[in-house]
Amino acid sequence: MPRSLFSNRPATNLVPLGDLPRRLAETEPNRTVLSFGDTFWTRLAFAEAVERRATRLIREGVVAGDFVTVALPTGPEVHITCFAIWILGATPAPLSPKLPAAEFEVLVNLAAPRLVIGSSAGTIADRPVITVDAEKEKMLPLHKAPAIAAPSWKAMTSGGSTGRPKLIVDTRPAMVDPEVTSLGIEVGDTVLSPAPVHHNAPFSFSHWTMAWGGHIIEMDRFDPAETLRLVELHRVRWLYLVPTMMSRIWALPEAVRTGFDLSSLEAVVHMAAPCPPWLKRNWIDWLGPDRILEVYAGTESVGACTITGREWLSHPGSVGQPQVPDSICILDDALRPLPPNEIGAIYFRSPPNRTNNYRYIGSKSAAIDGWETYGDMGSLDTDGFLYLADRRSDMIVSGGINLWPAEIEAALEAHPAIATAVVVGLPHDDLGQTPHTILELPPGIDPPDAEELAAFLATRLARTKHPRTFEISAVQLRDEAGKTRRSAWRDRTVKFLEAGGQLENLRSAIRP
Repeated sequence: MPRSLFSNRPATNLVPLGDLPRRLAETEPNRTVLSFGDTFWTRLAFAEAVERRATRLIREGVVAGDFVTVALPTGPEVHITCFAIWILGATPAPLSPKLPAAEFEVLVNLAAPRLVIGSSAGTIADRPVITVDAEKEKMLPLHKAPAIAAPSWKAMTSGGSTGRPKLIVDTRPAMVDPEVTSLGIEVGDTVLSPAPVHHNAPFSFSHWTMAWGGHIIEMDRFDPAETLRLVELHRVRWLYLVPTMMSRIWALPEAVRTGFDLSSLEAVVHMAAPCPPWLKRNWIDWLGPDRILEVYAGTESVGACTITGREWLSHPGSVGQPQVPDSICILDDALRPLPPNEIGAIYFRSPPNRTNNYRYIGSKSAAIDGWETYGDMGSLDTDGFLYLADRRSDMIVSGGINLWPAEIEAALEAHPAIATAVVVGLPHDDLGQTPHTILELPPGIDPPDAEELAAFLATRLARTKHPRTFEISAVQLRDEAGKTRRSAWRDRTVKFLEAGGQLENLRSAIRP
């Protein structure tokens, strides 16, 4: 039976999130709650590690209402630390330990945490930085006091399209009903997440999986073949992917991709970036429409759309319909509603009986009469299904024509010699802007020449949408969560040109 993404039952039996590890350990202490590489954690071992870390955090001065910055790589220590923070009524603020030092310091300043938990001790932004030491913590007593529900259960980071770091504080208290699930996860599920846990979606559903009595499996970094192997090994029922991961799995040799037993999979849920239609259709053909689910949402949780694989076949390219009826509209630049099939800014409105579930630190909300936007552009069809265009700030205006980078990127990534494409607008004296593409190639693959690439695009895009220039990147264009900052790539390329650099011309290869 196809899974539903959201429960129809209201959450009425709310329990402090920090109490769940001990409660679950009391029922089935030897059941596995977390797997990471060759490391397996039983419920009892995990609960005791959480309670010892809570004791450590008390000694470091953490109290209810504090923020605690968690800058640890994906793995068991992140989850142990976050549940310990929740026991004490504090709020975890996860950060990638790979962030540039300047951005890291800005975000710590914004959070003003009681302390930072990282890989090396010291101070940053006048805040103490401590490390975890599991062996020494085994000597600490277990913290047995009932958990306090933190007023805000997480504080996530976002640079958005502007690149200016900010915190998005989820103002819902750190409480959960252990029987009411979401995102298609069921009580006791086996869930695989190959994405970095400091991103909002994997952070949320990995901790929810554990709170709902499930088994979460994580990886230190995404590997396409290893992901499929873990599905087979653990009989995974729910798998999280982003389109970049989907593309890299699909690019495996067919004998490798189809050589794993994926019969246990009941739900493949993808989000975080637009999925090219060719890629989505291939996955539906491979695994069947009832196992493919998509979510379009944001960290602020002001609105969401969902779509099943079967719905997508009837509305190809769509990201679905909103959870709440009449909660979405498309507005033009003058904030006037647009008719179906016209592109404008996507706005959501929360139900009348619900207040916003977030607040910014380092930014301000752009809400208009209760309507809010993630900054994306799109259109609604006559059936109310949403189609994404792109972020407003990434739109390229070339000769008066609006071009959407995501559409061009999807066409480029259909080429077998292209792993990832990022399209940006470069300044042009005559046209205002022209599209430029940065390409990442699969390992060991020669780049397509300009003429061949132009011929490939000619069957997929109007000529006005073809990039004029292109370059090959020696570094990964998107992170492991499928995210990229086009503004950063655009600024880098502009500086390269200002310094006298030359780009390969693709437009000259396009024949009239």
